[in-house]
Amino acid sequence: MRGTASPERVAVLALDGVYPFELGIPSRILGAADGRYEVLTCSVDGQPVRSSADFTIGVAHGPELLETADTVVVPSVLPARLPAGLPEAVAAALARIRPDARIVSICTAAFVLAEAGLLDGRRATTHWHLADLFRRRYPRVELDPDVLFVEDGRILTSAGAAAGVDVCLHLVRSDHGSALANFVARCCVVPPFREGGQAQYIERPVPENGSSGTAATRAWALERLAEPLTLAELAQHARMSLRTFARRFNDEVGVSPGRWLIQQRVGRARHLLESSDLPVDRIAAEVGFATGASLRQHLHASIGVSPQAYRRTFQSAR
Repeated sequence: MRGTASPERVAVLALDGVYPFELGIPSRILGAADGRYEVLTCSVDGQPVRSSADFTIGVAHGPELLETADTVVVPSVLPARLPAGLPEAVAAALARIRPDARIVSICTAAFVLAEAGLLDGRRATTHWHLADLFRRRYPRVELDPDVLFVEDGRILTSAGAAAGVDVCLHLVRSDHGSALANFVARCCVVPPFREGGQAQYIERPVPENGSSGTAATRAWALERLAEPLTLAELAQHARMSLRTFARRFNDEVGVSPGRWLIQQRVGRARHLLESSDLPVDRIAAEVGFATGASLRQHLHASIGVSPQAYRRTFQSAR
């Protein structure tokens, strides 16, 4: 179980039509976490599984593996094979998952969890291209198609393909701290954290007049988080009008400049809470929040805990 010395058992459930890339993400990312996870793969009947490519994948385990898993990951499948009514064997396999187990979907696998009723009343995400179909099928799920992943209680859903890397790194970060997550990211040659959400990957018209984007200004702002940055200062750095900058920023990142700044400040504060013994008021000043109370408010809104509780969680990991 999480928090013990023994490795956490992660069961990856390969379904008919699974994408090979996504199937391999949990083993590659979690398997690089210094022995903290035991990653095993199963199918609904223990038999080989047809992939989305021109080959079949053999697995070493049947659905009984799910009964022993601390975390279950369901990788994405071909959209053409998404269930409109859960196949009996898939439903029976999902029913084996322990009530306290963590469940993670990658991309289209959110349809599988939703079809099983596991996402009713929860926030979730999936690939932006399938958002409309998902909403029509599952109106009881609060879909957010703009983010890379969503954590709602014991269930996490992630967006298309590479967002599976993001959510698996998030598992490592949540379980064992940023230092190990950063180590895993370096080993796998991927960024430890991707800013923004799916909105930056949605196909859009080329900006008029070939003008530049906001990436340079975001990098500039990240070096000055302790300063009280204003929208006017950001727009001035980007050499854009306020209106043009705000619109282009939202198109590229998926959130407003103000919201993005809060996200970056909270992220920096989390790192300092994990890796240092600085007082909360000092951390608030370091990341650009006016007071410790402001940091507490934003951290609680983001992850639902106080700075002190968050720090206690990661003391053992340090």
